[in-house]
Amino acid sequence: MTQVVATTPGLFPLPDWAKDELSDLKGHQKTDLISGDEDGAIVDAYDRGREEVVSLQQDLGLDRVVEGQLRWDDMLAHPLAVHDSVETRGIVRYYDNNNFYREPVVQDDLTPDGDVAAELDAAAELVDSGLQAVLPGPYSLADLATDEHYGDDAAFLDAIAEFLAGEVDQFPDVETLFLLEPSLVENAPEDGEDERASEAIDAVASATDADVVTHTYWGAIEEKTYAHLMDADVDAIGFDLVADHDSNVYNVQEYGTKDDVALGVVDGQNTLVESPETIRDRIDWFEQQTNTVYDTVYATANTELFYLPVNKFADKLESLANAADLEEVEA
Repeated sequence: MTQVVATTPGLFPLPDWAKDELSDLKGHQKTDLISGDEDGAIVDAYDRGREEVVSLQQDLGLDRVVEGQLRWDDMLAHPLAVHDSVETRGIVRYYDNNNFYREPVVQDDLTPDGDVAAELDAAAELVDSGLQAVLPGPYSLADLATDEHYGDDAAFLDAIAEFLAGEVDQFPDVETLFLLEPSLVENAPEDGEDERASEAIDAVASATDADVVTHTYWGAIEEKTYAHLMDADVDAIGFDLVADHDSNVYNVQEYGTKDDVALGVVDGQNTLVESPETIRDRIDWFEQQTNTVYDTVYATANTELFYLPVNKFADKLESLANAADLEEVEA
């Protein structure tokens, strides 16, 4: 019988009070975004925001609890944007939507700085069980960044993977690590690069004993890239069933997948709240179409959740948690 685990890919919306408070504290210019050396009042506001979103997840009964990434002004680029070896420059569109991030330009060696690990340490003090870490995958982080130091795409990807692996090595104990890899869909790697992307993901995954999920979204991975991703030693691959369920099912039918799977069954960019029954139907449909009973299905939003109003965000978390409970009752 499949175990359904209710979780999310993180990057939550700021609570409304925190949005107002931090707007006053930080200002409204590019130079006012998070840099990693904030003063006490800003740190305190984010600490209180973290406590709120962690408490919300636990109260609703999610099986995996994330830190929330409320500090991540630059979405997936955050770990580089706050690094001493990186200069942030102009505002760049975040994939094909109306969000923007500061272009991180790598100018010196990337060594682990413990920024994400410190966030997780703080979350670990609040979480009873089921702590989940969230990081950009190495291919997506390299894709979002600019290299002015390593001088070669392959060397740059290796350096990003080594940097992320070093960050993971500083994490507290976590149950699960989600590596977010939308660039595998949005900017598919070319021949040769697809194999290097898989090896980079493998390098980050090998830095932890936690279950590792490579989560992809905004469509389906091209076949060749997917075939190489299957070579990475991760526990699950994530599929966006909201954006393109048919192509994702085709990849699994043709090339198989891991014993565990992550399914984006809730729309992270639409305020319509899915019912627990709808979520279960989508999971059941995927198992039927792929003719497989998975050991674990991570039921998740397809994308990050910062796009949503806070009330709809909370409603979607509740639906995910209730969908997992519904499965347990039926079992």
